Amino acid sequence: MKTVVITDGKYRSAIAVARALGRAGYRVVVTQTRADADIEPPVFSSRFAEGRWIEGGCGDPDYADRLLALLAEFGRPVLLCVGAASLQVVSAQRERFSAAADFLIAAPKTLALLNDKQAVHERAQALGLPVPEEFAGLPPRYPVVLKPHCGEALGLKAAQRYAIAKNEAEYRAALAAMQRCDPQPIVQEYISGDGRGVSVLMGKHSELLAAIGHRRIREYPYTGGPSTCCVTEYDEGRVTQAARLLQSVGFVGLAMVEFKGDRILEVNPRVWGTFPLTVFAGAGFCEAYAAAARGEAVEYAPCNYPVGLKMRYLVNDLAADFDLLRHGKPGACLSGLLDVFRVKEALYDPEDKAAYRSYLRSYFKR
Repeated sequence: MKTVVITDGKYRSAIAVARALGRAGYRVVVTQTRADADIEPPVFSSRFAEGRWIEGGCGDPDYADRLLALLAEFGRPVLLCVGAASLQVVSAQRERFSAAADFLIAAPKTLALLNDKQAVHERAQALGLPVPEEFAGLPPRYPVVLKPHCGEALGLKAAQRYAIAKNEAEYRAALAAMQRCDPQPIVQEYISGDGRGVSVLMGKHSELLAAIGHRRIREYPYTGGPSTCCVTEYDEGRVTQAARLLQSVGFVGLAMVEFKGDRILEVNPRVWGTFPLTVFAGAGFCEAYAAAARGEAVEYAPCNYPVGLKMRYLVNDLAADFDLLRHGKPGACLSGLLDVFRVKEALYDPEDKAAYRSYLRSYFKR
């Protein structure tokens, strides 16, 4: 039985990945560094996974050695990095890890480019892809959005990675606050409309292997944050644009390209927050990743999932509902509350209840 080793089990996406690969017939081993998790990862309770602790943290100088030692226990497994830190480590030492495991991970310079919102904007613009207008100095009109080049690298929470200014006074205040972490934050026109994402898997030659689109229904915080409820959709144009952008930099692996309206905003060149949707909708990302990493042929199938399928994270979505109420949107709040009965929970699985119970316990402990 072929083994897949998954890193960073503390993330909820690891549960979805383990289930998909376990059901596909793989032996699934999920790792977690002790220094980066204060409780046992929920995925360790999954019947589809074997949990393994790694001493220390992802930021330790010898983390690569420890991960390589674990990989050696399983012959030549497939390696799938869930967290950004472990992804960076493997990317930086691709030659060493290539001798021990099969994986689809981009080169360091590619990850660095895609993690920089300004670089993504310039690359998309050079390709003739639609992007928001950017402003240097005092904006000529409002509202505008201010954001650092890479909020995640600065350790900012999702809600801290941007600010919306509706007038000059708000702009100056937001600029002063953001300059504490980024001396030259990006200033762009505010694009109205729903947030959308095109999630893709790119093969070893940056060929498109899998894609799924989604639209955000609710976010928490309401003013902008991680998606708490989303619905699948398919737009061939956006898929083409996302693939073209990633192919232009030779990207390999898993990524999600974020859109607002028809404009490209940024790229998450790693496993993203709504990744469980790929499993929930049966889009086959995890299975395709493992097969392609091993050198097996994988053929891209457009829209191989149901459109209009909704998914939510129950606890986060309830928080989003009450946030809507606090912002004077009772109708949207009521609609969200009704979705408790109409929309399925992303991580609940009747065949793997222990992992979901552990996930809820860890959520409330945090």
